Amino acid sequence: MKNVKIQPVLVGGDINCYSVARAYHEAYGVKSIAFGKIRIGATNHSKIIDYREGTTIEDEEAFLEKLLALPDQEAEEGKVFIIHGCKDEYAEFIIDHRDILSTKYIVPYIGKELKDKLIEKESFYQICEEYDLNYPKTHVFNKGDEVVDFGFNYPVILKASDSVTYFQHEFDGMKKAYVVQNAAEFKQITDEIYSHGYEKSLIVQDFIPGDDSHMRVLTCYSDQNGKVKMMCLGHVLLEEHTPKGIGNHAAIITEYDEEVMTKFKNFLESINYTGFSNFDIKYDTRDNSYKVFEINLRQGRSNYYVTGSGNNIAEYVVKDRVENKELELKIQKEPFFWRVIPRSVVYKFVKNQDLVNQCKKLASEGKEATSFGYKYDLSGNIKRSWYIFLYSINQIRKFNKYCK
Repeated sequence: MKNVKIQPVLVGGDINCYSVARAYHEAYGVKSIAFGKIRIGATNHSKIIDYREGTTIEDEEAFLEKLLALPDQEAEEGKVFIIHGCKDEYAEFIIDHRDILSTKYIVPYIGKELKDKLIEKESFYQICEEYDLNYPKTHVFNKGDEVVDFGFNYPVILKASDSVTYFQHEFDGMKKAYVVQNAAEFKQITDEIYSHGYEKSLIVQDFIPGDDSHMRVLTCYSDQNGKVKMMCLGHVLLEEHTPKGIGNHAAIITEYDEEVMTKFKNFLESINYTGFSNFDIKYDTRDNSYKVFEINLRQGRSNYYVTGSGNNIAEYVVKDRVENKELELKIQKEPFFWRVIPRSVVYKFVKNQDLVNQCKKLASEGKEATSFGYKYDLSGNIKRSWYIFLYSINQIRKFNKYCK
């Protein structure tokens, strides 16, 4: 990369953003510019991020103008700007404006037409049918529908088909997903959701039994020609259990499953997907199958499990989009332990003792990482170190309160 300087531009301010910034800094020694609404702990007081608060997506025109102006303001010979969205709404915004953003940035994303088919769960499941991807038994519920026999029994899972739009209409007691026990509770929750402005469909699904350790997460990178070049499957050990954090991964061990990976590789290449994709999957012991819940059109919130295991996500983008190299397919096979919570929480709340023992073994071998445990960023950085200490204490408190 002679005379080329990488400038990552990240939209968002959470752990996803920090993990991407860390990947770029580890690989290229560069400081990322990040835009967000307010300063939050995950990216605050960091030496690897130039965080610029006050940017909101609500005013799309102003937001786009700010992003388009940045490369000219930071212009430097040989500098290449790469943009990443670190939340669903930011990734969708970048995709919707990919053509104009591509005049200033490298934009490693799919186009709007494919996005519109994948983001709403209702249409995503239709595509799953076409490509033989298993997903839970599903019923689509619309505002005004009667509560009917779904074709499967309670308890059921209830969630928004369009999660971005859903979270734009907040209310007390709002959850990312609900476990609904009966018809009366179903009516109460759906009435509450629709009374606060959400208008799109809701997804009702068969409840797949099993704790957090039945979950899997698959992260892939597809190059600019639509060929999958990296796959990293994570066996989820623990998820967050706070109402709005349900489903956020807290601890993962990477694992290899050739059948699962082959099926998703074929799917991505068949639809000519480009950039990062992130799948939430659950193992169903009733029929010994893996069932996909959704696809995220970006790197996942827990993306450092990928970088930490030896698949630096920044390098894939740079080698593919900046250096135009032909990449070899890398499938992660060796186990690696990632966490964003103290080890003690993993050891206490993971019910499968074999998984706990595997975590302990990997930790003793140095095959372990945490998203925030970046020595460069913590060295001499008292404010950052203090935040990480308090964050860890708070995670212990949250799991003791919510994880039963």
